[in-house]
Amino acid sequence: MGQPKLTLYVDTVSPFAYEAYYILRNDPTFSKCSVEYIPIFLGGVMKACGNTPPINIKNKDKWVNTERLRWARLFNIPMTTPMPPNFPPLTLGIMRALCAITTLEGGQEMLIKALDKLYAAYWVDCTPTHVPENLAPILIELFGEETSKKITEMAAKEGKAILAKNTDKALEDGAFGLPWFVAENAEGVKECFWGVDHLGQVVEHLGLERKGKEWRSLL
Repeated sequence: MGQPKLTLYVDTVSPFAYEAYYILRNDPTFSKCSVEYIPIFLGGVMKACGNTPPINIKNKDKWVNTERLRWARLFNIPMTTPMPPNFPPLTLGIMRALCAITTLEGGQEMLIKALDKLYAAYWVDCTPTHVPENLAPILIELFGEETSKKITEMAAKEGKAILAKNTDKALEDGAFGLPWFVAENAEGVKECFWGVDHLGQVVEHLGLERKGKEWRSLL
C-alpha cells in the first residue's frame, strides 16, 4: 500500500481555503500524508460553474463571516475578526505569480513559503496583497531581488498559462468552490471533497488518525 495523498486547490481570496491550508500545514493529523497545493483562480471556477459569490447572496454573506471565525477559533487559526477591507480582492496577479513560482527548482516548497506569508498578510494583517506595491516586497523578502524579479516577469506569460491549466484541472476534478480536496487513500482510491466542514470525511477516507479535541466537531 502507498502513502495517502491529498491535493488542495487554493486561492488567497478564500478564507476557507486559507483555513484548510493552515490545518493541513499545522495539524499533526496530516503528518503522514503527502500534500500538494495547487494555485487556481477561484473567480474562473465560479464563472465556469455559474456560481454566485456567497457575499452576493442574502443572509449567506453574514453566515460566511460567522462561519470563518468559528472554524478559526476551533482550530486555533490566526484570523482577523473584521473582514479585510475591499473583500473580495481580485487575486489574478497573485495567483499568476504563485503559478510562476511552481516552475522554479523546489517550486512546491517555495510555493508553501509564499502561501504562508501571503495568507497571513491578508487574513491576519489585512494587507491588500493583490496590490503590486504590496506583493513585490513580500516576494523580495521571501526570495530576494533577483528571483522575485524573475517570478514577476514569468507571471505574465508562464504563470498566466499555468493558472489557466490549473483552474481547468480543478474544474475537471469537480470543483465549484474552495477549498476543494482530491484525496487518494493508501489503496489508491480517489474521492473529492468540498469545504472545511468536510475535513472529517477527508481524514476518514485517507485512513488518518484524528489528533486533537477540535476534530470532535467534524463527523
